[in-house]
Amino acid sequence: MEIGGPTNIQHVAHVTFDRFNGFLGLPSEFEPDVPKKAPSASATVFGVSTESMQLSYDSRGNCVPVILLLLQSRLYDQGGLQVEGIFRITGENSEEEYVREQLNKGLIPDGIDVHCLAGLIKAWFRELPRGVLDPLPAGQVMQCESDDDFVKVVRLLPQTEASLLNWAINLMADVVQFEHVNKMNSRNLALVFAPNMSKMADPLTALMYAVQVMKLLKSLTEKILGERGATSSHVDKRCSNEAEEGEKEEKDGVYIIEKEAPEIIRVVVDG
Repeated sequence: MEIGGPTNIQHVAHVTFDRFNGFLGLPSEFEPDVPKKAPSASATVFGVSTESMQLSYDSRGNCVPVILLLLQSRLYDQGGLQVEGIFRITGENSEEEYVREQLNKGLIPDGIDVHCLAGLIKAWFRELPRGVLDPLPAGQVMQCESDDDFVKVVRLLPQTEASLLNWAINLMADVVQFEHVNKMNSRNLALVFAPNMSKMADPLTALMYAVQVMKLLKSLTEKILGERGATSSHVDKRCSNEAEEGEKEEKDGVYIIEKEAPEIIRVVVDG
């Protein structure tokens, strides 16, 4: 049977996808089925490029997919950083599948296990079409010998990957900083950035590169933790000096010094 060309075609609407505001120009009859700020231009938020996803800014100025911010917020609100084994223990597969379906609609159901939330963050990075660190020249990564070398090489990342890396590094730092019992668990989160060894012809070279990537992530995480600690110590010392000066002026007074929140210095500055 021969099928002819379409006839009587009429252009009734022009729909575009805005990375910050979702679908624009959507006909009214489709609005009940499509959220105004759709999480992605595709049917899923996993395994797709960030180019097709709704984006927003976190508190540090990183432009990242809204889905990551929703997962992070819920994880923190439910005390996930206090849970032993976070980012190491896997959640229930059936629950993860259900949450994936809801995330595709831009929703996170209540009462989701924190290990499921953490696992989905790892899965999102692991299923990206192109890894966050893939744009880096492997040769330059292998030549890094110091913390400064690692900082210089990550500055070669495009802005999108730089924001994703900085967001993830600060997440790893939060895991390490919040609870001593979780210090080693951040390594499990870092594994999602390890290269796909199957893409490298030489298994030994692939293994050496994977180890170097782990060193890079460890270096950047420790740098963030060091900057947080240095800033906190500076604020504590300044507040202590201000309190002592106040006591000299008026010994009978009661003083409440409000400490400033430590400024988080971004690892990736160039864009």
